[in-house]
Amino acid sequence: MEQGKRERAHHTGFIKAIQGTVVDVEFPGELPPVHSLLQTGSGGKVFIEVLAHLEAGKIRGIALTPVGGLSRGMTVLDLGKPLQAPVGPNILSRMVNVFGQNIDGKGSLQEQGWRSIHQPPPQLQKQSTRTEIFETGIKAIDVLIPLERGGKAGLFGGAGVGKTVLLTEMIRNMRGKHQGVSIFCGIGERCREGEELYRDMEQAGVLPSTVMVFGQMNEPPGCRFRVGHVAVTMAEYFRDQERRDVLLLIDNIFRFIQAGAEISALMGQMPSRLGYQPTMSTELYQLEERISSTDAGAITSLQAVYVPADDFTDPAVVSTFSHLSASIVLSRKKASEGLYPAIDPLQSSSQMLAADIVGRRHYLLAQEVRRILAEYEELKDIIAMLGLEEISRENQRVVRLARRLERFLTQPFVSTEHFSGMPGKVVGLEAALAGCEWILANDATELPESAFYMIGSLDEVLEETSKKT
Repeated sequence: MEQGKRERAHHTGFIKAIQGTVVDVEFPGELPPVHSLLQTGSGGKVFIEVLAHLEAGKIRGIALTPVGGLSRGMTVLDLGKPLQAPVGPNILSRMVNVFGQNIDGKGSLQEQGWRSIHQPPPQLQKQSTRTEIFETGIKAIDVLIPLERGGKAGLFGGAGVGKTVLLTEMIRNMRGKHQGVSIFCGIGERCREGEELYRDMEQAGVLPSTVMVFGQMNEPPGCRFRVGHVAVTMAEYFRDQERRDVLLLIDNIFRFIQAGAEISALMGQMPSRLGYQPTMSTELYQLEERISSTDAGAITSLQAVYVPADDFTDPAVVSTFSHLSASIVLSRKKASEGLYPAIDPLQSSSQMLAADIVGRRHYLLAQEVRRILAEYEELKDIIAMLGLEEISRENQRVVRLARRLERFLTQPFVSTEHFSGMPGKVVGLEAALAGCEWILANDATELPESAFYMIGSLDEVLEETSKKT
């Protein structure tokens, strides 16, 4: 009995100071290690993560939950473990918070176990050395902005340009084409956005292969900072234990950096340039380097990136770009023209678009498509002033090709069938390349531009043409 009392006392401390969500706790015995989870407050509803050891017998932690009701002298229990994430196939189709608790109102999770969110990146010898393309089934991405299997791509786009629809379609194609799973991580999401996304995915039928993890905008910075690690930990389980490919969607990676900056300020650290935390690069590395491909499987990540004041030299943006292998830019102008997905091929880029990776045929074809679209963009102002008839025949040919290519790169999505009325299309890379080749080689003057709009492969156009003739 005495031994039990000593053990409990050894793991119990007392609150010494509270400053915002930063809590100092004194432990009479051995200090809990950094990243340990502490529990306190009325009913044990307040959780604190240890971030630093101060002088002898005292730690400083950040609260992961609101600190209302805390006071000096309150008892704090060391749980003897770090923050953990639920893992197992039964967490699919569920929505959880940073503690792994369900927030979808569908009952308790039937997880197989729990795993610490603080895991090292895969060892170099276990990482795959092969550079592979991750096919999405979306023509504009596969042809012009190929994604890397096990890589990270940035998604740039504001509200109303089709970002959520694009994410939903990629989740659906991940399930159908790669037999993989998808994990959506909402960092600093509005509750409205989370509810709408959950409903959209449920209607699109992609929820059974998806896990959704949210750290909401109104929650403390400690919660928003750790929700990304929870999502990556779940993804690592499916990659390493289930040996499946995982699509990890993060919205928004800038809010992860922002939450880290808030924690750094609360901890009293000296800020670096533009007010960011001095440990920003290290914190981002600890998250991003865990997203990789191994011999067991791959975690491919698509991350929404907010650019403060459209300043691409901002330290947060520069640090994020160093981890990305592709950038997908969604254009409001394209969306207003009805060209969905509203991807701007001239602003988007991919390191995978190289002849030794995608092959010489794909590389040269993509470069030619980009050249045609770039020339058309330059001609738009002249055409608006003088008219199409006043430019040279060669330029008129460029306009014809560009407008048909633009429309061919549109695509109806399966996830939007229920409100668009158009059957969705998943197009393989070979079919997408063949379509672009045919348009460039044939000029397609006998076919109207509308024939190429919102179709899958080029066979659909040719079949319709043969029926009419």
